Amino acid sequence: MSSNQDLIASAQTGTGKTAAFGLPLLDSTNTGDTNVQTLILCPTRELCVQITNDLISYSKYLKMINILAVYGGAKIGEQIKSLKKGPQIVVGTPGRTKDLIRRKKLFIGNIDRLILDEADEMLSMGFKDDLEAIINATSKKKQILLFSATMTPKVVAVTKKYMRNSLEIAVARVNRAADNVQHIFYMVQAKDRYEVVKRIADMNPDIYGIVFCRTRRETKEVANKLMNDHYNADTIHGDLSQAERDDVMGRFRKRQLQILVATDVAARGLDVEDLTHIINYNLP
Repeated sequence: MSSNQDLIASAQTGTGKTAAFGLPLLDSTNTGDTNVQTLILCPTRELCVQITNDLISYSKYLKMINILAVYGGAKIGEQIKSLKKGPQIVVGTPGRTKDLIRRKKLFIGNIDRLILDEADEMLSMGFKDDLEAIINATSKKKQILLFSATMTPKVVAVTKKYMRNSLEIAVARVNRAADNVQHIFYMVQAKDRYEVVKRIADMNPDIYGIVFCRTRRETKEVANKLMNDHYNADTIHGDLSQAERDDVMGRFRKRQLQILVATDVAARGLDVEDLTHIINYNLP
């Protein structure tokens, strides 16, 4: 990142993008300056927290670096208080970031870098207006780094409108399963899907997995059925408060929950090890 050239990078989720931009970003941060130098935008609260934790971990031996996460669902007063402490790097979701700018609590008029992570998800989730408002509040001299798993027409439109002479990098998609993952598919009628999930859980009493559904509504329905049928399950979706989401994820990480039902967007930023099953209830 010693170059100030704009960058467009397309790479699948989970290919190490945070380290790719995070390590040079930390190296080029002026620790003597307590103004916001870098703004990182991402689609979900979970990813926002994960990126922040990764950057804090990378900067463990660097003094005077202050990194702050801002996202909806958490108390805005606490985030405003933290902004007064002078973070050089702010990681945020578009809605909360725009709100803090509007309240004149987050100043991004002189940032050096704007990083858009998972740009395709942010645009598909309807954050286009928020993104454009945020970009327009930044200085013209900044560097933009855009990372996206897919280069959708909406992403391409943003790159053409706001980025100039960009360097483009594409990490080739390798359509190969990990060596330690076994793939199984079941051909069933839509009405029998839930019964299949129950059978999988019954056949694997030690199951520790995630069931991915396509919509928020489907997520709630499947989770409610599992809980009513006395399976050790719960759900994470956009209608939950941040405290509720944190509670569910905390119990899941501690294995107090065996089955987490979620939409695929919630997966961006979930970092859980030793899962036994990933069940795609529907095509994402």
